[in-house]
Amino acid sequence: MRKTLNIVGCGNVGQALGRLWARNGALVVQDVLNRSLDSATRAVSFIGAGRAVDNYTELRPADIYMIGTNDDQIVPCVEALTRAGKITPGTILFHCSGARPSSELKPVIGADKFVASIHPIRSFASPAHVADTFAGTYCGAEGDAEAIDVLSKGFSAIGAQIVPLNAAFKIIYHSAAVFACNYLVTLLDVAQQAYVKAGVPEEVALRLMEPLVKETVENVFRLGPSDALTGPIARGDVETVVKQYRAVGHWNQRFGALYKTLGKLTKNLAAKRSHKRVGT
Repeated sequence: MRKTLNIVGCGNVGQALGRLWARNGALVVQDVLNRSLDSATRAVSFIGAGRAVDNYTELRPADIYMIGTNDDQIVPCVEALTRAGKITPGTILFHCSGARPSSELKPVIGADKFVASIHPIRSFASPAHVADTFAGTYCGAEGDAEAIDVLSKGFSAIGAQIVPLNAAFKIIYHSAAVFACNYLVTLLDVAQQAYVKAGVPEEVALRLMEPLVKETVENVFRLGPSDALTGPIARGDVETVVKQYRAVGHWNQRFGALYKTLGKLTKNLAAKRSHKRVGT
């Protein structure tokens, strides 16, 4: 028999996953609870299944509860579910936070219920797009074995690739996405400012960087970071690196400090590549 699913806090993530499960039939989307009935009704309409509610007491018993709220509301929602008597022995609760460990829910619900976190490594700005392109999406997973076993089947049925996580380092796992995504954007902003300082128009700077950035990223995923590395540090051109560091620092002290920090890390990466080549 298929497991029933209630979604509490059905924003973009809940809507995308809910639509996938409704289409696939791996889980039965039952009740959707949002802060307002209008919001829950819109979510149900998008999903194409379920019943909209705006009160914890209206939720019907379910095998699985997905908590799709913002991180700071996950525990309060589970506390509200517990007060409403909705969490019974054997119930599975999971959230999709990349930063919060599922173990935070254990003190709230007790040892005879099962918790997990399944974090799809995607941007959910467009739930419709995610739902149409979800197959192959990697999802970081941690939690109770009983919950992971059931949820892995449900996620695998919609095309997810489950990656086990060490929950003790969950926040480090989440920081990886910040380095790969957010900080990459920041570095490109610094690069654009450097081009502008050298007289390149701002809009031209972006276009100028585009092929360099795209080729570099493609090489990283094709060859790995160390073999994709090029530039003065990779060549051992210390004189150029020192001149750049001094010039950048004279122009902007914060950017100079950033250049120095990244330079040290890049030197380590270049050494790793050299070591790899010596060993072959």
